[in-house]
Amino acid sequence: MNRTTLSLLAGTAALAAVTGFATLSSPQAATTAGMAAELPVERTSLLCPEPSTSEVAETSYTSFTPVTKNTGNDGKAELKAAAEESDGQDQSQSKNKGKGKKKAAKPVLTPKEPGTPVTGDTSGGDAPALVGTAEGKFAPGWTVQETTEVAAGAGRGLQGVNCSAPDTEFWFPGASTAADRTDYVHLTNPDDSAAVVDIELYGKDGALDSSLGEGITVAPHSSDPILLSTLTEEKQEDLTVHVNVRSGRVGAAVQALDDKLGGDWLAASTDPSGSLVLPGIPKDATAVRLVAYTPSDSDADLKVRLASPSGLITPAGNETLHVKGGMTTAVDLGDVTRGEAGSLVLTPTDDSVPVVAALRVVRGKGANQETAFIPATRPVGTRATVADNSAKGSTLSLTAPTRTATVKVTASAGSEGGEAVSKTFTIKAGTTQNIEAPTPTGLKGTFALTVEHVSGGPVYGARTLAATEDGVPGFTIQTLPDDRGMVAVPEADEDLSVLQK
Repeated sequence: MNRTTLSLLAGTAALAAVTGFATLSSPQAATTAGMAAELPVERTSLLCPEPSTSEVAETSYTSFTPVTKNTGNDGKAELKAAAEESDGQDQSQSKNKGKGKKKAAKPVLTPKEPGTPVTGDTSGGDAPALVGTAEGKFAPGWTVQETTEVAAGAGRGLQGVNCSAPDTEFWFPGASTAADRTDYVHLTNPDDSAAVVDIELYGKDGALDSSLGEGITVAPHSSDPILLSTLTEEKQEDLTVHVNVRSGRVGAAVQALDDKLGGDWLAASTDPSGSLVLPGIPKDATAVRLVAYTPSDSDADLKVRLASPSGLITPAGNETLHVKGGMTTAVDLGDVTRGEAGSLVLTPTDDSVPVVAALRVVRGKGANQETAFIPATRPVGTRATVADNSAKGSTLSLTAPTRTATVKVTASAGSEGGEAVSKTFTIKAGTTQNIEAPTPTGLKGTFALTVEHVSGGPVYGARTLAATEDGVPGFTIQTLPDDRGMVAVPEADEDLSVLQK
């Protein structure tokens, strides 16, 4: 047997088990290796952006790993401050310029066991970005929630984000350089070598002149928030931000702060696709704005439907959406949910053209308004988890846009006490349900919610956290994409026939 052939097969299996991103894509390899086994990933990386520069900010972190079979007894997870370094960026572009180099701090969080959340908190405007690594039994499905309350100023209200894995490309429809918006793209580099990043901006007429976004260097183990208004002189209400990593990899998220409407984190949209689902619009939303963009040269024509508790309906006056190639399109849907749970479903009217999209959602009226964002997301898949839930103020929304589906929802043990509880739900085809999620028995502290697909069609989900302060309905929304905690690892068998070809 050719030793090189065996080494390649074994190497593929090892890479899949470690990263969770390797897949068996070659038909010949599939024939050689036989049926792939689903195994837990052995290492997961997460990056949390710098939460706020406000001196009145209060930030909490919640780490959670669901219990997964066949992970063994070993492993560890921890979140540490990224060592911030000046990378030569223009001072007007970076909030961190001039802060100088900082020594790495002790871990902010160190989870003890899967199945139980661990929390930590900080206050003020000096909290750094965090770099997290989980190995062994802590790696599959590891999730970290960053939630910040800001009492006053631009972006006041509740801001939340799921710390994300490093990658090489991100799309953010829904950003802005309008006069009342202050939007930053946070770039965090977890690696030992510098990353080089291009930031491209697309508005209603196409690409904006933003040469300052080319070739941005993000130093090793550092985070750099880039102010969008320093990359272009154009003031546009609706932008799509494309983060493309030339070398290395980064974590990326957009912090969108409004002078009057509060603010939140805008997570990346799922990869461009012909059909998209944007789940979990709050039933009391007073204004919903859809922002979409296609990187294709062709225009996209989309059918717009709302998955309500009773089924799919078409919003009056917004039956379709035309997205010109290379341009950002936005449309106001008003109070589209009309007091009921809802999710937006976008499908092609004819030819399928890849699109990215996000919703800007506003709750409240007058001076007491707050904003959150819902990007198009992947389905729950095998399993998805969201942390930092409380007995009051958390809403879990699930939608099955095509076929009826059954899911199992587990409320974990509480961070300070309590026992896990599970419950099964059926989501009818074409509907969205705000389900009465279980809470841990004897709950103390916060808990995580894990959604597992049991049967039927694909399910999409989102969680809303709400906390009203001084009459302002603070809220934040996080989607629940598949946690990619399991990976297909081929079984390597000797096949002498490969030597005869």
